[in-house]
Amino acid sequence: MLTAHLPSGYVLARLAPEGHRFLLPAALIGAVLPDFDMLWFYLIDQGSIHHHRYWVHVPVFWAAVAALLLPVLALWSRALLAPGLVFFAALFLHMVLDSVGGGILWGAPFSGHLFALVEVPASQPHWVLSFLLHWTFLLELGIWGWALYLWRKGRCI
Repeated sequence: MLTAHLPSGYVLARLAPEGHRFLLPAALIGAVLPDFDMLWFYLIDQGSIHHHRYWVHVPVFWAAVAALLLPVLALWSRALLAPGLVFFAALFLHMVLDSVGGGILWGAPFSGHLFALVEVPASQPHWVLSFLLHWTFLLELGIWGWALYLWRKGRCI
């Protein structure tokens, strides 16, 4: 997924049943947070390790954080539970979307295999063009279309 993480967070927030004022920011941050590893990837690591192998793209890490944090929110800050749930839902949505063509370590820590639904072949001179011209990019365009529709028309469901 190249461009649809932020609009997927927007769709998630708009479809959430509760209208808490922090739902949208929580969903937008959760939807893009794993890709902040790109700063490390390019500036420090020089692209030597696929960024989906960093801890911010490992589902079991976020499941552990959610298992610790959500009960705390439920007990001591009930008002922030809905944004917390949406934040973690957006994080997992990010990893599900990355699983379409990019691969995620769904088996970690027991497996180092990047699981992807389809392989996007390096058919173009630059990897970005390979993703943009692959049929899976239609999913991204669909997410963008859904987000734009919800933005223009309001909640439909």
